[in-house]
Amino acid sequence: MSKLNEEILYRGRIFDLARETHRMPDRREAHFEIIQHPGGAAALPVLADGRIILIRQFRPVAEDFILEIPAGRLEAGENARDCIVRELQEEIGYRAAKIESLGAVYSSVGFCNEQIHLFIAKELTATATDLEPDEFIEPTIMELSEALKLISSGKIADAKTQLALLRYALLQQER
Repeated sequence: MSKLNEEILYRGRIFDLARETHRMPDRREAHFEIIQHPGGAAALPVLADGRIILIRQFRPVAEDFILEIPAGRLEAGENARDCIVRELQEEIGYRAAKIESLGAVYSSVGFCNEQIHLFIAKELTATATDLEPDEFIEPTIMELSEALKLISSGKIADAKTQLALLRYALLQQER
């Protein structure tokens, strides 16, 4: 199982599109169109009183606002922890003294190599936000139980957010 060949069909600001040839487990060769993405980081910010911060962000793909956790794309040479420290400050105006890993996930492994590193952000200190011109973000503070109900009702549709909330809830049960 290995990549034998790669042809870049498109280079973009956020991702590239490649046609790749891979050797399969049965030794056949197969061709795939794969979105190549540098990866990302996302964090569930937890306030000192236990409430969490989600963001309502306008997402053109959904043509609506989506409730999600702060997240961002890895810059060249940047590690996931540094990325989420930067994104928390930019998107919600907080610095986290404590960042705990919740693991990593592939966003859509059937056609994209994007891996998102999930974190819990604690011991938060307020700072100023620094939104990009195309970002429309409204921080929303709520109890974890409310966020879990929003998953059940379908109001939180973002996969990374659902997973981070569920993993965090499981950790809370274990403690």
